[in-house]
Parts: sequence; C-alpha cells; structure tokens
Amino acid sequence: MKKNFKKLGLFAFVTLGSIQLTTAQKAPQLGKAPVDEVIKAMTVEEKVDLLVGPGMPGYAGLVPLEGEPDVRVLGQAGGNEEVNRLGIPKTVFADGPAGLRIQPKRENNPNTYYATAFPVGTALASSWNTELIEKVGKAMGEEVKEYGVDVLLAPALNIHRNPLNGRNFEYYSEDPLVAGKIASAYVKGIQSHDVGTSIKHFAANNQETNRLSVNAHITERAMREIYLRGFEITVKESNPWTIMTAYNKINGVYASANEDLLTTVLRDEWGYKGLVMTDWFGGYPGFDAIMTEDNSSDVIAQMEAGNDLLMPGTKSQKAALIKAIKEGQVDEAAIDRNIRNILNYILKTPTVANYKYSDKPDLKDHAKVTRNAATEGMVLLKNNEKTLPFTNKKGTVAVFGDTSYDFIAGGTGSGDVNEAYTVSLIEGLTNAGYTIDKDLQNAYVPFVKEATAKEMKRRKEEGGLLASVQRIPEMPLAKEMLAEKAASSEVAIITIGRNAGEQHDRKVNNDFYLGQDEIKMINTVSDAFHAEGKKVVVILNIGGVIETASWKDKVDAILLAWQAGQEGGNSVADVLSGVKNPSGKLTMTFPMDYNNDPTAANFPGVPANDPKEVFYKEGVYVGYRYFNTFNVKPSYEFGFGESYTTFEYSDLKLSKTNFEDKIEISVKVKNTGKVAGKEVVQVYVSAPAKMVDKPSEELRSFGKTKVLKSGESETLKFTLKAKDLASFIDAKSAWVAEKGTYTVRVGASSLNILLTEEFTLTNDITAEKVNNTFDLDVEMETLKN
Repeated sequence: MKKNFKKLGLFAFVTLGSIQLTTAQKAPQLGKAPVDEVIKAMTVEEKVDLLVGPGMPGYAGLVPLEGEPDVRVLGQAGGNEEVNRLGIPKTVFADGPAGLRIQPKRENNPNTYYATAFPVGTALASSWNTELIEKVGKAMGEEVKEYGVDVLLAPALNIHRNPLNGRNFEYYSEDPLVAGKIASAYVKGIQSHDVGTSIKHFAANNQETNRLSVNAHITERAMREIYLRGFEITVKESNPWTIMTAYNKINGVYASANEDLLTTVLRDEWGYKGLVMTDWFGGYPGFDAIMTEDNSSDVIAQMEAGNDLLMPGTKSQKAALIKAIKEGQVDEAAIDRNIRNILNYILKTPTVANYKYSDKPDLKDHAKVTRNAATEGMVLLKNNEKTLPFTNKKGTVAVFGDTSYDFIAGGTGSGDVNEAYTVSLIEGLTNAGYTIDKDLQNAYVPFVKEATAKEMKRRKEEGGLLASVQRIPEMPLAKEMLAEKAASSEVAIITIGRNAGEQHDRKVNNDFYLGQDEIKMINTVSDAFHAEGKKVVVILNIGGVIETASWKDKVDAILLAWQAGQEGGNSVADVLSGVKNPSGKLTMTFPMDYNNDPTAANFPGVPANDPKEVFYKEGVYVGYRYFNTFNVKPSYEFGFGESYTTFEYSDLKLSKTNFEDKIEISVKVKNTGKVAGKEVVQVYVSAPAKMVDKPSEELRSFGKTKVLKSGESETLKFTLKAKDLASFIDAKSAWVAEKGTYTVRVGASSLNILLTEEFTLTNDITAEKVNNTFDLDVEMETLKN
C-alpha cells in the first residue's frame, strides 16, 4: 500500500506538472507567436498594464522606492510595462534632444555613465547641413544603444512661432521645411543603430506658459502648412519609431485625444504605422491634477483617438481603463489596435534582440563630432573690416561678461545632458593659444561663482527643476580699469548669455531685450577699446532670439555661437581663430523690436496673467513669411549669415519653363574670396495667389556646398514637385498648385536674392486631396495679405 501510494503520488505530481507545462506552452510568446495571437491571449489587466506606463522609477537620479521595480538605466524617463506571462519585456525611454539624458553615477558603482552634450536644436539647424545632422544622430544613436536605451525622446521640431517660447532652443526653425529636413536627418542617424526616436511635440506646442491646458485656436490651413508640415516630412522621410503628443489643446481638444490629429492625419493620410505616446502626464489640466492623479476621465478619449501609450502612467489611469474595458465603455477594437502598435514597436527594440550593451560608447569620438557640428552651426552676424578671424596671439585678450566665465552648454529641463565636462570659453581660447587677461579673470571668477550660487539657491527654493531661469547680473566695470585694459590688450571679447527650459517662457524685459547692466557693459567696453583703436567682438551664447538692433552698431563683430554643447569653448575658438570658417545661417528672424513680431499681440494668450486661450491670428504669416510679405524690416533676416570669404551665384537653370509634374533647378556657386568655406543656398518660390492669399515667397528647398577652396565652384541641384509648390485650400480640402506664373528666387538669405527665373503652370494641379479636419471651435479672423 505504501509503495502504491508513492507511485500514485508520483503520478499525480507528474500529471500536475504536465498540466502546468501544457498551460505555459499554450500562452503565446511575443516574438514567437503572431502579434494578434498574443493580443487575443491577454487579460484585461494585462492589456491595461501595456497601455499605461509603469510610472517613473529611477527618473532624474531617483532611486526606486521600496516595492518599485529596479530600473535598467538610472535616469531613464520611463518605458512600457512588462507582461512576463506572454514574453513581453520592459523597454526603456530616455530624454533628449541635445544628447542622451541619463544619470552619470549609480550607487555602489565606481563606473560613470556620462553622455555627450551636443549643440542645441537652434545650433544644429543653423548648419543647414542634413549630412552633418545625420552624423550627429549616429553618434547619439550609439550612446542610446550602448547604454541600454531603446528610444530617445527626441527630436523636438515645433515651430518658433514667437521668440519668447522657453523651448525654442530645442526646436529648429520658424520654417517647417527646415524643421522637417533637419529632424528627418536626425532621426535617420539615430535609428541607423536600430534604436528608436520619438518626434515631438505633436502638435502646436509653441509655448510653455500653461502648456498643460492652453487651448490653441488655429485654422486648418495654418495647421497643415506651418505646424504639421515639418512632422509630415519627418514621418514620410525617416519613419520615426514613435511620436509624442503635445500637452496643449487644439481647437478645444487635447492633442493626446485629438482624432483628427492622431488618426485622420497621422495614420490615414500620412500612413504612419509606429507607436504614439503621450508627453509625460499629457491630458492633465494642471499639476494639481497630476499630484492627485485625477485623470481618469481622459483615458477613453485618448485611447480611441489613437494615443497608444499613456506615459508615465498612473494608478488612476489603470483603474479607469480597466473599468471602461470591462463595462464596454471604450471601443475594444481601438484598444487592440493600440496594443498592436505597442507590441510591433517592442519587437523592433534592442531589448527583444537581447542586445548586450557595453555601457561604453565612444565618447572621445563623439566629442569631435559635437565640436565640429557646433562650429558649422555658428552664425557670423557682423564682421566689420575683417575683425574676425583674430589671429594675433602675441598680446592679451580682455574677456568681459559673466557668461565668458560660465559658458552655457545647453538649455535646462529634459533638453539637458549630464556630460563629463564642459569646455568654457576661457578654456577654449587658452587651448587655442590666446593669453587671457589675468586681472579680469581673477575678478570675474569669484564674482560669477558667488552670483551663480545665489541663483541656484533661488531656483531650489522656488521649485528646483521647475523654477524659471534668471541670468545673473553683470559684474560692474570701473572706468579706470577699462582704460587700462584697452591700452594693454589686443582685443575685447564680450559674451552675452541666455538660458531657458521647460515650464516657463522667456520674458521680454531683461531677456529678449538686454538688461541695463549689459547695455552699460557693451557701451563702456566699446568706448574704451575704440578710443585705443582696438576691436570689440560680441559672442552670443544663447538658445533663441534676442534684440540686437539697438546695440549692434557699437561693436565690430558679432558671432552667434548658440549653446554649443560640451565642446563649446573649443568650437568658438576654432571660429574666432580662423581654423573654421563660419557657415551657419539663421533659421529664424531676429526682429528689430519684439512688437514687430506678428505673434506678439497673441502670445502667450488670454487672460495675460493666466492664459487659457491663445489665438493664432497671424495664420500662415509666421516669421519671414510675415516680415517679407508686409515689408517689416528685421534686424537680421531669416537665412542670414556672413562668412570669412565671398561667394558668387551664377548659371541658374530650370529644366523646363512649363511645369508638369516636377521641375529641376541648378545653380553654380563659386568661392570668390581667399578663404575656403561653405555656402548655404536657399530656393524660394513666389506663387500665384488667386484662390487664396499667400506669402510673397516661401522657402521650397535648400542645400549646402562642400568646402570650396578659393576660386573653386560647385553646382547644386534641386527638385520641386507639385506638393512643394502647393498651398492648402480650405474650400477644397486639398493641396493645390495654382495655374499661373511662378518665380524661383535663389539667394543667400530670404532678403538677399541673387538670381531669379520663372516658369508657368497651365492648369491647377491638385497635389493631394485630404480630409476636412481641425474645425475652429470659435470664430477667428486671421491676417491676410
């Protein structure tokens, strides 16, 4: 009996084990079974775990709390939740866009995990060099992959609608073609390493003030021609793995719950197949709601609109969604569609491929990439009497301005990077062989250190990462000291610095306009040095547009260095010394006065102290489209940038004079100066305007020459198709190229047109028929030409 019992027990154990094994075998595994079979096997709770993110353990260096899961990459912004039963792993998202943003140090770990701080978006775009941007993307992509990250939450390509947007430094341009082409190259570079990107913020996230809830009233034409066009180019040309929706509302509907945006346009019209996720806590009306997790009412609308993944995910969202699915309150087909998009994304990741990341990307090589990229994006705004390059290294250089001694590598917030070092301007100049005046250095260093400490203390007391950035006051300069330095130094360098970031827009006074302390510094330094026959050079270490018209005539040269990344000081020195010839050009307009900007009266919205609504009354007349069309003189126009050499444009040729389906354009560019350099060639088109009013001209293509030696030439070629010539016609819900005469304007800036030719369209061409979308929720008159 005893023996038989043992046999029975063994039989029961084996039978039970077989049942368990069979059950496990029947659970389809992601990557082995078809995706739809995996979805069919999921419980409601498992579906919701996948649709709602796991929160933010490990973000910004926070050690996961007790009970929270360990994180793969400390500092990661988030990722998707895992479903172990079905073989669905966690993947990792991390911030960009000026480089990978993770924590460089970990507890009980002697290793470091620094990433490269690349130039900010405005600097990269100002290179107008898509090949260069793709190389930058490849360097970033290697760091993403080798640090165990699956998706970089970048690039950001919203339009510079207004100069005061706090995140303009992350974005590329006031022009959607530039934004789209630069973003597309960036995505191609990163994704060449089989890791993903997340283009953002989709769409019309053009301000930080009340960004979580502000209602942007925008016509369909402005949406399609200005605010969506760059995204469209990027989606169609580079197929980003993911897209991040914006916080704001568009005509009364949150972007993350906007079916017109996420399904009709993105999926149906553009054919996008990737993953769509919210920005972090997107859909909340404010931070009070975030803290109380009162977001349960939004999840159904977001799911059904086509927002696949809610990030970073909260308990209230999960509870609300489980309830909605079980009670039949949400479209089950939409739920399964969203899960399918998430699973298809996961299947592409290094995580699923079990990639053995090294935690050792080639940071030394990437430092070279960022140094070169920064120099090519720098814009020479002024250079009287060949002040630059400054090659005299025998005497001393008098360096003024707080920022000279605390050079700004990049902006704040999610656009920041934890780099191993930042090369200051002083270090860069010293590395290049210049001798810095020690008296000035000894006075500035402690002053800047103390003032910076006070500013950091203020920010910490006012909210830390969420506090606004304020510049520190300039060190007072004694008249006698200035006279002495003007006599003893060879040249004066003044740095003007600005910084900004998430949560806050910039201010008009003491930010867009220079402060009185900065004006006094420029005036007194210029007077003293000019009295001695010495030159004054201004370096602009800024992320976005500032006022220049009132002071630019007081100095001899102005170099717009942007926020140039961790090698910034070396990059500036490369240009100042002539090792590199600046070839950057503005991708935005510098107005004479803030109130000249067409959006000034409608930014950041109403009521002014706490805007709930913002009206895009300028319509399509953003940036140069307004300044050129309405003959408003800028301080520096879109596309402007000087060089140490000169270029001649000639032989503008069109492949035909009667447009059918496309037209090819060629132009010859010759270096007529003595210094090797590159030139950005811009192709603008003026179109017939009978169906609808249009800007006087619009950028339709651009290109950059190779390095041309003195006397060397290159012929650049461009192709324009019907969509490139078309405007959006509301009444037809179509992109239409009107019949009539078109003028091709080729030049070195939007106002420096050097060659023109004409061609005709015999008949109207409907380049694309689309759906009727983005109905205005209020009546609004827009600016007309």
